Amino acid sequence: MTKDYKPSPPRSEKKGNPFLSGLLVGLLLGVGASVGLTIYLKGDSSPFLDKGTKQNTVAEKSGKRKVSEETIKPNSPDDKTLQDPNKFDFYTILPDTESKVTEQEVKNATTIKKDSYFLQVGAFENEDDADNMKAKLALQGFEAVVQSAEIPGKGVWHRVRVGPLSDVEQINKVRGDLTLNGFNADLIKVHTEATTN
Repeated sequence: MTKDYKPSPPRSEKKGNPFLSGLLVGLLLGVGASVGLTIYLKGDSSPFLDKGTKQNTVAEKSGKRKVSEETIKPNSPDDKTLQDPNKFDFYTILPDTESKVTEQEVKNATTIKKDSYFLQVGAFENEDDADNMKAKLALQGFEAVVQSAEIPGKGVWHRVRVGPLSDVEQINKVRGDLTLNGFNADLIKVHTEATTN
């Protein structure tokens, strides 16, 4: 039998490192899982939409909700025995804050009414919680103030507000920025009067 004296070509070894390919697959799976979790937690259809589209979807979601007639129940005599948790006592507070003004003071004084608007981000019983919210807003680039108010029967509450704001466009821009950063804000109108003699 004849023997082949030609040297055979060396066997090709697998090129590539199994560690690197496993690392790449793991990285891709991790990124996919984190994007999926973000979409699930935020409730958005896609995190890749532009801001204009995202604001429209928020406006559509917060549209008016219909209330069925079954959920509205007329008051019955049995309901009078239950205490209403939303009992308002401003009927007794407001008359106590009235002050009498003489006609001479009215003639001499000129009042300028100026309305200021604030976006209230939160109200806390604990002042440290209010300061923490103010710090979170500052990290996002918002200038907030903490206003303390004595509420009869409930104690001192610390309100975290962004403002004062005077222009509707400015209010809408700041409110939209707050919403995009995950803060819910309520619009508060504050009446201020400046008297000049």
